[in-house]
Amino acid sequence: MPVILKTTSLLIVSNLFMTFAWYAHLKNLGDKKWFIAVVVSWSVAFFEYMFQVPANRIGYTQLSLGQLKIIQEVITLSVFVPFAVLYMGKPININYLWAGLCLLGAVYFIFKA
Repeated sequence: MPVILKTTSLLIVSNLFMTFAWYAHLKNLGDKKWFIAVVVSWSVAFFEYMFQVPANRIGYTQLSLGQLKIIQEVITLSVFVPFAVLYMGKPININYLWAGLCLLGAVYFIFKA
């Protein structure tokens, strides 16, 4: 399997855990003390790191640090938008499109030879 595909796949899984760790407590633990949300979020974030660290180690064998970061940001937005809409019930708006277009520009410039 190509390095970019391995890296991207692991980062997608990592981002699923990250997004839930960072934001799901707002919906699910809103009535609990903040430190309960911290413990639960840290528990979920552990699994994020179990995928993110290998992803970056594998990716760094062929990608630059900047390329890894931009890939991460594109994946983050790609995971966050469906999460916000489907899980959190937030309306989608045009600003997601503009943010995505800005990230496409970032991808272009960071991968430009």
